Amino acid sequence: MKDGIRIALYQPDIAGNTGAILRLGACLGIAIDVIGPAGFDMSDRTLKRAGMDYLEMAALIRHDDWEAFEAWRGAEGRRLLLFSTKAALPYTRFDYRPGDILLFGRESAGVSDHVHAAADERLLIPMPGGGRSLNLAMSVAMAAGEAVRQVNPPSAAFSS
Repeated sequence: MKDGIRIALYQPDIAGNTGAILRLGACLGIAIDVIGPAGFDMSDRTLKRAGMDYLEMAALIRHDDWEAFEAWRGAEGRRLLLFSTKAALPYTRFDYRPGDILLFGRESAGVSDHVHAAADERLLIPMPGGGRSLNLAMSVAMAAGEAVRQVNPPSAAFSS
C-alpha cells in the first residue's frame, strides 16, 4: 500500500501561500512536492513568515520541472488528481486512496494543457456563491481535509 496523501504545487507564484501550505502539510503529516520553477526564491522571508517554525517539520520535495516530477511520479506509481476550475467532478464526490497526489496550479495561470492532460482525474471545488476562484492555500486545505478524512478516518475514540 502506498504511503499517505501528498500535495503538489505546480510552479507556485506566491511565497506566503506556499509557506501556509507547508505549515498545513507539517501539521497534517502530508508531504509537499513543489514543481519548479517557483515564482519566488524558496528562501523568501515571506515563505518563512507564513510557514513559521513549521517549515523545518515539513516534508518537502522540490522537483526542478514538470518532467522531473512526472519521472518521479511514474516510478512511484501514484495517481495524480488535478484541482481545476475547468473540472466537473466535485472533490467531495471522489474516492481518495493512499498515495494520491493532490495537484494545484499556479495562482496566476493554473496549469498548462499538457499538465491537465496528464492528470488521472480532475476535481472541482464548487463555488455556488459565484466567485471564480479561491485562495490557493484555502483550496489546498479544503481538498487535503477531505482526502485525509477519507483515507485516514478518525479512530472511534475521537468519533462522536
